[in-house]
Amino acid sequence: MKQQKVWWQPLAVLAVLAASLLLLYYGDNKYQTPPPYGDSGVLALSEQNLERNNPVFLIDGWLLSDVRTENKPTYIGEFSNLQRGQLVVLPHGKARYQLTLRYDGVPKTVSVDFPQLSTQYAVFLDGNESARGIGNGRITFLLTPGDHVLVVETLSQMGYYSGMYFPPALGTDETIQRVENIQSFAYALAFLMPLALAAFTLFLWRAGGKLSRWFGLLCCCYALYMFRYFVFLFSMPAAQYWFLIQNLALYGLCFCVVKLTVLASDAWSRWQGIKIVLIVLPVLLFLLSLLIPVLPWAVFVHGSLTDIYYIITFGTAVFFAVQGITAQSWESRYTLMGCVVFGAGLFANLFFSNRFEPIRFFWQFEWCGLLLVLLFAAMMVSYNRRILRENDALTNHLEEQVKERTREVSQLLDERKAFFSDMAHDLKAPVFATQSFIQAIRRSGVGVDMELQGYLDLAEAKQREMARRLQGLSAINALDRIEGERIRVSLKDLLAEIYATYHGEAEVQSVYFYVEPPQQDAFFMAQPEKLDILFENLIYNALRATPDNGNIILAAETLHGKIRVTLEDSGCGIPEDELPHIFRRFYVGTNNRENGTGLGLYIVHSIVTELGGTISVQSVVDRGTKFTMEFPRSI
Repeated sequence: MKQQKVWWQPLAVLAVLAASLLLLYYGDNKYQTPPPYGDSGVLALSEQNLERNNPVFLIDGWLLSDVRTENKPTYIGEFSNLQRGQLVVLPHGKARYQLTLRYDGVPKTVSVDFPQLSTQYAVFLDGNESARGIGNGRITFLLTPGDHVLVVETLSQMGYYSGMYFPPALGTDETIQRVENIQSFAYALAFLMPLALAAFTLFLWRAGGKLSRWFGLLCCCYALYMFRYFVFLFSMPAAQYWFLIQNLALYGLCFCVVKLTVLASDAWSRWQGIKIVLIVLPVLLFLLSLLIPVLPWAVFVHGSLTDIYYIITFGTAVFFAVQGITAQSWESRYTLMGCVVFGAGLFANLFFSNRFEPIRFFWQFEWCGLLLVLLFAAMMVSYNRRILRENDALTNHLEEQVKERTREVSQLLDERKAFFSDMAHDLKAPVFATQSFIQAIRRSGVGVDMELQGYLDLAEAKQREMARRLQGLSAINALDRIEGERIRVSLKDLLAEIYATYHGEAEVQSVYFYVEPPQQDAFFMAQPEKLDILFENLIYNALRATPDNGNIILAAETLHGKIRVTLEDSGCGIPEDELPHIFRRFYVGTNNRENGTGLGLYIVHSIVTELGGTISVQSVVDRGTKFTMEFPRSI
């Protein structure tokens, strides 16, 4: 990663963000709207004032009365609570705001919108009560020429806002509704988009691990904070307590920013100490929020500690973002830009306090919060794209390795086949020559005493064992040489072919050979040559074991997704202690010691397994043996 590229991007974001914040300050700010302005309790209005696109914001000229003052001139937003800077006075209580609307023009139906009244309120017009409640308020009336006295009475008992803190808006009903619709749409988008990102992250980007989880939590915290607009818009019962939830959402958002920056920086060793501060301080702030109604100084301390918490959070995020750059972390460009946005939001929150309130969209630090969410969303997209590229590269590498290993194994198997084939061919001559020499010595009888006769018997037994093993080796080589793809085999045709091949030999041995095909034909995938070897071994074993007038029954049936084939004889059977071993290579049972190779059933088991099937055996001595095979059925 090039260092200049890392620093260039945050500087560009800072420049664009500064220009955007200034544009918002002058273009979407209630405090930057043109006249009329109130003065000494009177606001003079003309018909032209009510015909413009923006409402008239009732900021200046109000007269404030409470337990400590009477008709004090003030503007809305000058004081966030009724302390008005005196920390020994409780911030809550009753307040009365009065403004005379002096209108010179034709009668018009107008509305006055009172946003985010977190206190209980009552609105009076010309001495008559027009509205009462908690949250947003609105009154509509006919504005006629002359003076109209507008009075707002508030009663606050908790929270850090008391009285009327957000300027009301006056205009035609269409103008007020249009502004509210734009702002409602903007807040709905800012609320739903982070929730969608959180759901997408937590359910589809789970491979991101901790990074995904903390990004999802960041989105949830921001969405929860932005939901406050609808709490006041619809005058929900929780409006006067919402400041507690709003605080928790902000603390959580700040913590998530730092956590994501730490995860991106790989500087875990320095995280544990600062983590305690970032957890303990919000807990203290939350406890202070609960004490605001009873301790006069709690509001001031809460506000100061909140600013300190934001500064600590910002400094921590910057520290770990720089650590990420030092460690050449790929996420460092996102975390550094996030710190720029975080700092811009913090600056806007401190510098523009009581100087900015949006007309149609968000507060400046809310814009920064949304941009922060989008930045980390871009980081998650980049992260997942990088993971996918790495997975693709790893998959391709593994595929190449598998192909190489497969080629090596295939080559090794071919060499093994060639070796065993050559060995079987080269051993035939000496093995059978040895048998000839033994027989020649026996026929001559020269010098053959009892001791030599014993040695000859032992040599002949070993020679027969060698011949048996050599015969088995030849059989395995013949099986290995069968190549080619599997084809679709008809079960009925296979049974008919087997019957045509072996019923003659069975008749010669006075054995009854029966075939019971399935009622409905079925198919499976196999190599016909290997099927010939499979049934040849099974049927010849059965013929050797079955006495005269005995029976051999070859039957088949179709099951759900499988084909079952059974071969049952009425022969000598297999002892119970030998049944677990009959499929082992070179195992020869008691009934087959003289001429068995120990490979027939081993080959049968190998072929059945290769076809994806299973084979089992049931046998009772002197009553017969039954082999059961199941194969996957083909469509």
